[in-house]
Amino acid sequence: AMGNVQRIVERRERLLGPGNPLFYDDPVHLVKGDGVWLYDADGTKYLDCYNNVPCVGHCHPQVARALCDQAALLNTHTRYLHENILDYAERLLGKFDDSLDRVAMACTGSEANDLALRIARVNSGNDGFICTNATYHGNTTAVSQLSSIFEPVGGYGEHIRMVPWPDSYRALNGLSGEALADAYADEVRKAIASLNDSGIGFAGMIACTIYANEGLPDIPDGYMEKAVAHVHDAGGFFIADEVQAGFGRTGRWWGYEQAAVVPDIVTLGKPMGAGHPVSAVVARGELLDNYRAHEMYFNTFGGNPVSCAVAQAVIDVIDEEALVDNAAEVGDYVLQGFRELASRHEIIGDVRGSGLFFGIDLVSDRDTKAPAADKARTIVNGMRHKGVLMSKIGEHDNVLKLRPPLCFSKQNADLLIETLDEVMAAA
Repeated sequence: AMGNVQRIVERRERLLGPGNPLFYDDPVHLVKGDGVWLYDADGTKYLDCYNNVPCVGHCHPQVARALCDQAALLNTHTRYLHENILDYAERLLGKFDDSLDRVAMACTGSEANDLALRIARVNSGNDGFICTNATYHGNTTAVSQLSSIFEPVGGYGEHIRMVPWPDSYRALNGLSGEALADAYADEVRKAIASLNDSGIGFAGMIACTIYANEGLPDIPDGYMEKAVAHVHDAGGFFIADEVQAGFGRTGRWWGYEQAAVVPDIVTLGKPMGAGHPVSAVVARGELLDNYRAHEMYFNTFGGNPVSCAVAQAVIDVIDEEALVDNAAEVGDYVLQGFRELASRHEIIGDVRGSGLFFGIDLVSDRDTKAPAADKARTIVNGMRHKGVLMSKIGEHDNVLKLRPPLCFSKQNADLLIETLDEVMAAA
């Protein structure tokens, strides 16, 4: 089997080039998915604890059927009338705060974030944006400027300011409580002042509402409200990147619901089509309307009848199977299990989670909190060999990243926790 995998890797490098990223030291050749399970070419079964795109489980029959039925009937761009996009828009907007009452459809999270920046630019009349110093918001030229994980070719533009992400574990200046929230929020205020002083002007701040790429930190209480107040006081807009946090991942519909803030603009992607590429920008009506008065935004595939039929089926399944509640309930169960592991494995410095999204911060020393990136790599690969798929994230690449499909059960959780226990003991 390894011979065949090696042949596929060589063929891939020949056709796609050698820089194309692959997970694991021994890549996995997957051929089938079903619920929380993935199967490789040899029939080996893996528990999927990584993929939040198939949020309702891999190959959900109801979602697949919606796709096939509409694809067999009609698929066009959106300059003809079609009710799928309107039915979906009503359904989607019904899940948001009343102030967020318009939607623009696209295909990828990168496109959604790109459009969100354009909406903020037009409405503010300014070009300057704030993001964190350990993030990623996609791969277009505009949003690659916001990526601190991969520096864009040619470096960063003058219009970007990066602020420290709000971490309670390795806290700014050793502060805690409200003083820590104030200190992080003050970094946002200083970044706004810097953009204004430079003559670029401030358009907005974009943040993943659960700071997923940063390592899923415990966000200091009150930080989001304070930071967003600075944004609004300066006439800027808060863009909530819900591409990872949205659609029930956190045990609530949206990540922003955990903080007492309502964004001006929200971007959606990954789980929205449960495997089908569809994304959106949801915004306050006047912002999107004013943007459209200045620029004709059109997206050939965005909002096509098939994408909207799929996206509608995804919301149906999430509601019918009560997956948001399941994420909250099973998520709590998993966190308890991880905390129990932390009592026995010194390598675990901190355990964090939000619904069915977890970060396990690995350290070589609990007192100094020195990150253990090498151990993270060993554990991720060890889990893969024991049939559990996961990854790692964070500024120091030392945080185990787990976000299984929303239909993950307590029985699945037991298997995950037992396996992690074994692999950590071996590491």
